[in-house]
Amino acid sequence: MKKSILLLIVLLGLIGCQKKESKKIKIGITQIVEHQALDSARVGFEKALTESGLDVDIEFQNAQGEFANSQLIANSFVKDKKDLVLGISTPSAQSLYNATKHIPILVTAVTDFESAGLVGDNITGTSDMAPVREQFEVAKQLLPNLKKIGIIYNTSEQNSLVLVEKAKIIAKDLGIELVEVGISSINDMSMALDTILKKVDALYTPTDNLVVSATPLILEKANKKNIPVIACVEDQVKQGALVTVTIDYEKLGYQTGEMAVRILKGEDIKDIKVKTLEDTDLIINKESVEKYNVDLKNIDESKTIKII
Repeated sequence: MKKSILLLIVLLGLIGCQKKESKKIKIGITQIVEHQALDSARVGFEKALTESGLDVDIEFQNAQGEFANSQLIANSFVKDKKDLVLGISTPSAQSLYNATKHIPILVTAVTDFESAGLVGDNITGTSDMAPVREQFEVAKQLLPNLKKIGIIYNTSEQNSLVLVEKAKIIAKDLGIELVEVGISSINDMSMALDTILKKVDALYTPTDNLVVSATPLILEKANKKNIPVIACVEDQVKQGALVTVTIDYEKLGYQTGEMAVRILKGEDIKDIKVKTLEDTDLIINKESVEKYNVDLKNIDESKTIKII
């Protein structure tokens, strides 16, 4: 009888161990808004985790463009005791960092970690700092008469403030006048576009989530005014923007996913530094080239052009 009881205890212990070993790793992903660049980053991140062979349970939530929603999502992830969380975009990352200083936080699609306050022992990731100089240089090559370039941005997004300051310096170096207009919500977009498009030779859209999500409206108004759009991501060129020099957001997300795998396998997040992607792609819209009578021969011959 005693042997039977002892055997039962051992078996129950083994079952308990097996359950513990088979426990899924809980990962939370929060994204401020859905658009092609951010969605691609998420795809790349999840792909890296899938290929790692780790048994993960991923919960994804979209904040629908609202910071308040983003904070609620972050708090819910902490309450659920996620093993690791990912913030896609600056507002999402800031919400996570506000919510926890203990759970490992990975971040992607953020321009400048330091200026956004995303510096600490439990946070790292990948930056999508836009190649603004390359973008402006290509704009000048395609549009030789370019004198004034407009930039529209969300005044409440830290990413955008950093990029505007960078764009000012680069525009001055290249002999271009930068015309700025700031907005605080999607409701301001139409009026802001009507104002700025009267003053510029081309319009530049930075990696600003509010601006990128309004691409159809931007292109509609710019096309009516015959103002070419210099984009920040490939999907905008697919929609009709003239050109962009951009990074591959899926590759950026994949690189972030590789960081997640390292952390989940035991590496200390403090030892993983923030990274950026070095490679860029030059992408041009064929219909816009024809519309604006652009001569592609003016482009630096060392660049590989993708025409869509």
